[in-house]
Amino acid sequence: MPFNSRELSVLAYANGFTLWHYRTSDQAAELDGGVCYFAGADELLREGDQIIVNLQEGNRPALVNLVVTAIEQPGRVCVARV
Repeated sequence: MPFNSRELSVLAYANGFTLWHYRTSDQAAELDGGVCYFAGADELLREGDQIIVNLQEGNRPALVNLVVTAIEQPGRVCVARV
């Protein structure tokens, strides 16, 4: 499933850092496997921001913590697990 901007929300903001929350039914590998999943939020996200992702792994709820490592160009958001 593609990125859904309605599921991305700010949890905290201070000193140029934003902690985000995102909810999806996608698998964890789809989120951090490439640079285009969060492309729809490239104007909101900044390098160093963190994203807490709620998702399903099998029949169980799971969390994945991501950090934005780079915004390479419009539409290319790089993230990595922390």
